[in-house]
Amino acid sequence: MSIRRAAALAVLAVAASSVSAVLAAPGRGTTHAAAPAARTAGKADTAVFAGGCFWSMESQFEGVPGVLSVVSGYTGGHVAHPSYEQVCTETTGHLESVRIVYDPSVVSYAALLDRYWHGIDPTQADGQFCDRGESYHSAIFYRDEAQRREALKTERAIERSGVLEKPIVTAIRPASVFWPAEAYHQDFAKKNPLRYRMYREGCGRDRWLRKVWGKLAVMPLSH
Repeated sequence: MSIRRAAALAVLAVAASSVSAVLAAPGRGTTHAAAPAARTAGKADTAVFAGGCFWSMESQFEGVPGVLSVVSGYTGGHVAHPSYEQVCTETTGHLESVRIVYDPSVVSYAALLDRYWHGIDPTQADGQFCDRGESYHSAIFYRDEAQRREALKTERAIERSGVLEKPIVTAIRPASVFWPAEAYHQDFAKKNPLRYRMYREGCGRDRWLRKVWGKLAVMPLSH
C-alpha cells in the first residue's frame, strides 16, 4: 500500500473495523457468472477488471451510460472472505478489482474494454503507478469464451497501434469468486473527493495516461 493511500485511509480506521465483520460473513462472495443482479430481467451482464487501486477503477466506470453498478472487491486469489488488511500482505493472491454490472443494449463489453485499457498502464509489471505489489496487478477476468476473445482482440489492437513502448503485461484470466470489499472502500472517490484527488494526482496516474494515451486517455467522469 502506498504512503499516500495509507494516509487517505487513516481517518477511516474506526469505520473499517466496524464494517469488516459484517462484510466478511459467509455468502458474501459471488462468482462472476452468478453475480448479484448480473442477469436482471435477462438483460444485464457483468465485467470484472483489475487495474490497480479499485478506488480509481470505480471512478473510471461509474457514470458511464449503460453501467448499472460498480463494486470494489477482491478476486483471483485463494483466500475466502479476504479483508483489505489480508490482501495488503500480498499473500492471498487476490487483486483489487471492480465488478461492473451493465446493460449490453446500451454499452458493449468491447466499449468497456476500450475504457479499461485507456485508463491503466498495461505495461507495468509491478502494480499500477505508485501502488506496487501483486494485489495491484492489472487483469481482465473473463466470464465466458466470448469475453475472452474480445479481450484478446482489443489487446492485439493496442499492440498493433504502436502507442506503447513496452510489451503489455496485463493478464487475461478466467473469472473466479469475487469478494466485495469493505463498505468504506465503496464509492471512495465520491465520499472523499478531496482525499481521493490528492491520492490520484500524487500517484501520477493522470499524468501518465495523458502522456501515453493522449486524447484517448480515460479520466473519471467526475474530474
